[in-house]
Amino acid sequence: MSFTLHLKSCLPSVVRSWIPQKKPNIRNMSSMAEAPGPRPAGVVLLHKALAPDFEKFCQTNSGPLPLLGRSEPGRWASLALGAAGPDTRTDRPQFRKYESGACTGSLTSLEGHSEQLKDMVTFFLGHSFSLEGALEKGGLPRRDPAGHGHGAAYKTTVPCVTVAGFCCPLVVTMRPIPKDKLERLVQASCSMRGVQGQPIHIGDPELLGIKDLSKPDYGDPEECRPGEVPVFWPSHLTSLEAVSSCRTPLAFTSAPGCAVMTDLQDTEAPAGRLTPDKIPEVHRISQDPLHYSITSASAAGKIRELEGIIAIDPGNRGIGHLLCKDELLRASLSLSHAHSVLITTGFPTHFKHEPPEETDGPPGALALAAFLQALQKGVSMVVDQRALSLFEKLVEEAVEQGVLETQIPVLTYPGGSAGAARELLLGDGDPRSPRFDHLVAIERTGRAADGNYYNARKMNIKHLVDPIDDLFLEAQKIPGISSTGVGDGGNELGMGKVKEAVKSHIRNGDVIACDVGADFAVIAGVSNWGGYALACALYILNSCEVHGRYLRRATEPFRAPGEQNWTQALPSIDKEEKMLGILARHRIRSGVSGNVGMEVDGLPFHGTHDQMIQKLLDVTMRFVYLGQRSLNLTFITLASPLPPACPLPLASLHPYPSRTPTLEPGTSPPPPHLLPQAWGLQRGQPRSRSQGLNQGSLGLRSLTEAPWAALAGLSLPPSQPPHGTLPDGIGSGATDRIPSGARTGPVH
Repeated sequence: MSFTLHLKSCLPSVVRSWIPQKKPNIRNMSSMAEAPGPRPAGVVLLHKALAPDFEKFCQTNSGPLPLLGRSEPGRWASLALGAAGPDTRTDRPQFRKYESGACTGSLTSLEGHSEQLKDMVTFFLGHSFSLEGALEKGGLPRRDPAGHGHGAAYKTTVPCVTVAGFCCPLVVTMRPIPKDKLERLVQASCSMRGVQGQPIHIGDPELLGIKDLSKPDYGDPEECRPGEVPVFWPSHLTSLEAVSSCRTPLAFTSAPGCAVMTDLQDTEAPAGRLTPDKIPEVHRISQDPLHYSITSASAAGKIRELEGIIAIDPGNRGIGHLLCKDELLRASLSLSHAHSVLITTGFPTHFKHEPPEETDGPPGALALAAFLQALQKGVSMVVDQRALSLFEKLVEEAVEQGVLETQIPVLTYPGGSAGAARELLLGDGDPRSPRFDHLVAIERTGRAADGNYYNARKMNIKHLVDPIDDLFLEAQKIPGISSTGVGDGGNELGMGKVKEAVKSHIRNGDVIACDVGADFAVIAGVSNWGGYALACALYILNSCEVHGRYLRRATEPFRAPGEQNWTQALPSIDKEEKMLGILARHRIRSGVSGNVGMEVDGLPFHGTHDQMIQKLLDVTMRFVYLGQRSLNLTFITLASPLPPACPLPLASLHPYPSRTPTLEPGTSPPPPHLLPQAWGLQRGQPRSRSQGLNQGSLGLRSLTEAPWAALAGLSLPPSQPPHGTLPDGIGSGATDRIPSGARTGPVH
């Protein structure tokens, strides 16, 4: 593909240009163009023997190294570089020369190396300087850094994915952004630069291994003023570290602050047109250290749906007064960033029985543990000493029954010395690398203000409880450890965050309210539901490209959920039924009724808890397998008849038209037991608007896509696909025309 070098008029500091010796032969490596017009690009020149490995290295680490194009070996392009900034000096070096990994000089020209260049390949990389213009258009005034006209860039301790001899740390640029403009400017950056406009870290620079913002590795420092948050983007200067790491005998790169201007583009979305699955939402998940996370608007919307579903109050306890918006979202974001999670559960409300535990808590705790295992996070449980043997058996049988993939350690914390809690949390004693960086309590009895532990009937059960609350209190003193409490009555560990509401609105709340808070308080009608919802929320987040890129620091390719084998780790009706069966065999009782059997909090599993699990899965799988954009319909016309008994998931794929997702090409279908409820149609007849087929939204962009057929349970031969692509904006018709013999019904 032809490649044009432009010297943009707004860059007056064009240092020098060459007379072309050969016609450039540049191959475009990008997938989609953004708005037309030249953009700055950095260059790397390597021997042709290294070209395949460097190309793969760039493709694997596309965040810092967005590869725009490359020349063919021996057909190098003559370059004219300009300063990517306001510096107007004409003697500025344009290139760096590397020999055996060391930078041995800065050059204003490569004229003296024409023979070596004949065996070299030129790579063109998207330039991080263009970020400044995107932020300026978003409303952030430009700060002209002092010195040579290009801002600060820092080496991090985040490793890029190694390919052959290319092994180096990520390099990032930093821009301070006012806290009150943070989300708007991040969205503006993404809108104008696509995925390259998405930051890879927001908050404390030490989380990237950057010790001092006043000492950049490249460029000039930029002050982070009070009320501003440091925001970091991947930098193309990572290429300099990559060239150094490979220790090739000779290589050249563009100097920091210099660039060629090219028409080749690297963004993956048209400028200014972000769909909900690309619009970033920014949420603070920690104050010490300061840390924000990012997910897409569509993923956040689905997690809010999960939060609403579990907030129903079957016991009429008044839990609606305890709800805080987006606690499930922030808790799951924090868990998504965690490396090792400590889960606690156990509420010995049946103090006259052995064991005194209830069926609410352990199922939700193990469901969350199972999904954390699938995410390859460390998971442990901590329980009362008197219940250690019981929980070890529960975990063992959960593995045998397929509820858990592998065993998890079960710990105890009897308390004792003043430093016991800190010792358990830190392991080797280093607060910078704690043994656990997130604590989760699910239906765990919590300490009241008077130091006792109460069930809902105000019965003191302190003699059955170990002081696991101390771990949550100590975690508040250690930067980098977060905590989540899941409860349904206000007397559970972590509910101290909402204790005033508990005292005001929950029966006996003035006595039973837990006094120990957590960073995030997830409220559910039954605490198990909160554990299920956290697992589902983690699935949604880790299936979201926006969040996934942020987690990976843009240093490795996104992997679709089907490649990760996460689906089998989700809670399911079958697994939770098995878990309740395990509890029943150990004579663990329902919390409200005291019954032994398939019951939690006095509510039967079949008809209540199984339906809750299915609702959570429906929301989760619609997000992941059907995509994230909606297509509003008022009529549907099929261009050709369908095979007999061909179910079409049409009108009722989703009860919220504005949130209805789209099935993306190449998406893997969910397993049959996780299919959402949908409407089936067979060969049929016209159906009127009043019959409900056109008032919702259709979660399909094209009826010819194979994943749709798989979702509906079809095996269609190539000669008999349903025809007709459904474009955006399809609208207004009085009749839904369905082939003769139509019927509706749920697809299972």
